[in-house]
Amino acid sequence: MATELAPTGSAPIRDERDIVQARALVRTLTAQLKFSLVEQTKMITAASELARNTMVYGRGGEMRWEIVAEGIRRGLRLHFEDQGPGIPDVEQALVDGWTTGSGLGMGLSGTKRLVNDFAIRTKVGEGTCVSITRWK
Repeated sequence: MATELAPTGSAPIRDERDIVQARALVRTLTAQLKFSLVEQTKMITAASELARNTMVYGRGGEMRWEIVAEGIRRGLRLHFEDQGPGIPDVEQALVDGWTTGSGLGMGLSGTKRLVNDFAIRTKVGEGTCVSITRWK
């Protein structure tokens, strides 16, 4: 059985290896919370996409996690933060098909659909923080 992780922590997102490590951390955390396989897959997919965005568009940053409780329900909240260029138009960035890169433009909008709670804080020239939560 995997080692149990602390209820809070952080991991750097600087290169491809860090994205793989972030996925593994989220896999361990969701299993620890006894998420179903579908719930685990959704959260791992969302984390993978946001970790890649942090590395590619944010020029690196970190993923922070926290196991959260609200009444009797428990969940996993992830924060992906960078000090990159920021997002000039968040509304446009959340539209399916919009991209500043060579991807399909499903990153932020697709991620938002995979989780229960989604928040984005960004300032041009200062960076971005995307927070997601999935509840059990």
